[in-house]
Amino acid sequence: MPAMKALLVGYGSMGREVERVLSERGHGVAARVDPVDPGAEHTSLEGARSVSADVVIEFSVPGAVLPNVRRYAELGLSAVVGTTGWQAHVGDVRQIVESSGIGLLYGSNFSIGAHLFFGIVDEATRRIDSMEQYDISILEIHHKRKKDSPSGTALTVAKTVLGASTRKKKVVTDKLDRAIEPEELHVASVRGGAFPGTHTVLFDSLADTIEITHTARSRGGFALGAVMAAEWIRGKKGLYEVSEFVRALSGRK
Repeated sequence: MPAMKALLVGYGSMGREVERVLSERGHGVAARVDPVDPGAEHTSLEGARSVSADVVIEFSVPGAVLPNVRRYAELGLSAVVGTTGWQAHVGDVRQIVESSGIGLLYGSNFSIGAHLFFGIVDEATRRIDSMEQYDISILEIHHKRKKDSPSGTALTVAKTVLGASTRKKKVVTDKLDRAIEPEELHVASVRGGAFPGTHTVLFDSLADTIEITHTARSRGGFALGAVMAAEWIRGKKGLYEVSEFVRALSGRK
């Protein structure tokens, strides 16, 4: 894999972890962009306009994604976006990416293990779908600094369940002060401490409970996946979800 220079947009905990993995894989950092972190050379993409980079890796904040993508398009830079909570603008991002000819890969979770988890949840939901004694719910726990709730990963898990179940048709993320309807899938979120991320799908009946859990031990798995995604998106055109990258990585179509 040829060495590349990555522009890091967002230089918090994830940005630093991505920098570490880039170095381990023989790559470099072109520059760091962050509006508040003193370790970044630039506070905005405008200030980094003259930087020579091969690809962008962004872990920033939801409101920054759309204007940032416009700037990537102007600079002709392909990007990996790991920021969550902006997907309501995916149509706008698609239009920008396709009209500019850059490549952009986005996702709620770049952990390879998390994508194995999604596949296991899909299979389990299909197997249990006809057994109406089992209800399904989702619980996710993240650190106290996480800005969105529920997590993007939790919403991906919920989408997986809805796609595999004939009984669950609607995701509910609010606090419930009523009995849940049979077709509703409740996603509950907890924020506190330093949890990198824990997601559990519960299949519960009067007789027993089946739990499928993915627990991230550190941010290292997310950072490794993001760097590998940057290696993959370099030179490509179009908008891709991280699941497409993982399928390509595993040799599946």
